[in-house]
Amino acid sequence: MDTRQLQRCNAIIKNKKIETIDLKCIDLTGYLHHISLPVFPNILTKLVNEGVGFDGSSYGFSKVENSDMILVPDLSTAVIDPFRVQPALSFYANILLTDQQRSPFSQDGRQLARKAEETLRRTLGVDSSWWGPEFEFYIFSKVRFDTRTASSYYEVEHAEEFFKNAYHAANPFDVYDDFRDDACKLLKQFGINVKYHHHETGERGQQEIETYFQDLLTTADHIITTKYALFNFAREKDLFVTFMPKPMYQQSGNGMHLHMFLTKNGKNAFYKKGEYANLSMLARYFIGGLLKHGASLSAFTNPSTNSYKRLV
Repeated sequence: MDTRQLQRCNAIIKNKKIETIDLKCIDLTGYLHHISLPVFPNILTKLVNEGVGFDGSSYGFSKVENSDMILVPDLSTAVIDPFRVQPALSFYANILLTDQQRSPFSQDGRQLARKAEETLRRTLGVDSSWWGPEFEFYIFSKVRFDTRTASSYYEVEHAEEFFKNAYHAANPFDVYDDFRDDACKLLKQFGINVKYHHHETGERGQQEIETYFQDLLTTADHIITTKYALFNFAREKDLFVTFMPKPMYQQSGNGMHLHMFLTKNGKNAFYKKGEYANLSMLARYFIGGLLKHGASLSAFTNPSTNSYKRLV
């Protein structure tokens, strides 16, 4: 147990009059789940030592007959959730098994990120990997859809309509610049620093927010948090946000580009002055590996039919 982190979190509970502890994690498909616990004395010490049980089969983690699992808060991820009416302190949780060793669940996304970083350090001798995501999304004013045996439809209403490329469109055409301003302030409350935001190419309300580089696990947490914040903020504004790869025919699709590099001895391990494109051999092999394993990677990066519609 990290005593300093525990003291910090207990101070937040006391000073901010926190009423609820909220534990969040994702399932195998990336959907966010949470469980809320009313605050009582020493609740965090109990949660760190014992965790809270949950049914892993309902998350798709295991079969019903062996479904008991445990959530344990990562105290370093503590943040006050601005979308809760009662003061709530939110944590991302690590998923453990109920064996005697309380082993980490091998398919927990956060555990996979840690193992990936460990593999990089062990095999390449690097310090860390660094990731900078770009969040592309559409904002719609109304969305209706239905799918039945004999019929289906969808209907989207949007406040914006350009007749040419909308990339970096300015006022009065950039209707949602204030939305993005306020969203970035919210992200700052969650500990996420935004590099910039702007209107994207899509002419029916496409936006982009880009955040700064962080290590793999922190970036993964920030991606889930950013989507959580944008979905909730849009709901407060009676709007609809979608990260769907291709929500509209003949409109630009949403990507989530990831800038990345490795560091060794605190320096960019991909940079080598004088080499081809100033890229080190490690960088060129890294790119080659992505190309070689692109088909396999697409199972994770492009998991739906709609992912491929983005390309047309």
